[in-house]
Amino acid sequence: MEPSQPSPGDVGAVAGAAPAGIAAVPLEEAARTSYVGRRAPVVAVLMTSRDRRRQTLRALDALADQRSLPPGTALRVHLVDAGSRDGTAEAVRAAHPEVQVHPAGPRVRWGEGIRMASRNSRAAGTTPFTHQFWLRDDVVLADEALALLLATSRSLGDTAVVVGAVRDGRVPGARPGTAPLAYSGRRRTRAPHRLPLVEPTGRTELCDTYDGAAVLLPRAARERAGDLDRAFRHTLGDLDHGLRARRARVPAFVAPRAVGERHALPLPPAWEEPGIGVREALRRRAADLPPRAWWTYCLRHAGARAPLLVAAPYLRTVVRAARG
Repeated sequence: MEPSQPSPGDVGAVAGAAPAGIAAVPLEEAARTSYVGRRAPVVAVLMTSRDRRRQTLRALDALADQRSLPPGTALRVHLVDAGSRDGTAEAVRAAHPEVQVHPAGPRVRWGEGIRMASRNSRAAGTTPFTHQFWLRDDVVLADEALALLLATSRSLGDTAVVVGAVRDGRVPGARPGTAPLAYSGRRRTRAPHRLPLVEPTGRTELCDTYDGAAVLLPRAARERAGDLDRAFRHTLGDLDHGLRARRARVPAFVAPRAVGERHALPLPPAWEEPGIGVREALRRRAADLPPRAWWTYCLRHAGARAPLLVAAPYLRTVVRAARG
């Protein structure tokens, strides 16, 4: 399932300023942090997928191969399979029998799936998790990605959201660590129409909100910020969650290094297909960015500007389609 997001131009004007007074943590400090004398992490991994068997298996293989985790770390993977017809659920059960596969209907989208996985992780009847980890099914983690995220979380007192930046693994000829970002935290700039991705710098970097591709939520942060809101069945839920977390005084930081790569080829926006006409373009745009969800998002995070911002993506779609 592909949780497409509106363009940074759509969301940039509704992001607020970052909380002040929180210092960045050096990479070496995060790397030295240990769980000696503390409870070993129990990480509930939340995933959702539909008809993406190959990439889902690849993501799970990388997750199973994580290295340098604190001793005793337990991973509990909750995968919501949204009515896959390509055998995703069966393949996952065969290759990774430890994964708890939860069947759902084909109309379940990414936001709903992650919320269902969170509910399932809380109702598992086993040792309560210490962290939740949102992981997209098109993200292949680096070998020590989760260890870095956990160490960074520990260095922040296990009270902040830790966002793993993910690079685009489909860029031909890109040297390791130089490919452009596909997902990361997002930060407001002076230009209100932009909400750019935050590049890892070797230190933890504060962000305003985040893409939900590789996001670690310590239990304390999750309890204050809650789950993805049910108002956002697919898109916008992760951006809304980051902004709500900040209002709840839960800061979010991008980890010092990128944690993996995206290996799925993103499809071009369906509403930009040439020659489909204004009516069809607008229909497709509304299907991908439901007006009710977009209005809710703008109303929450844009204040008095919401009535103006809510029409912007649809007007741009109409203008583009009219020009052919």
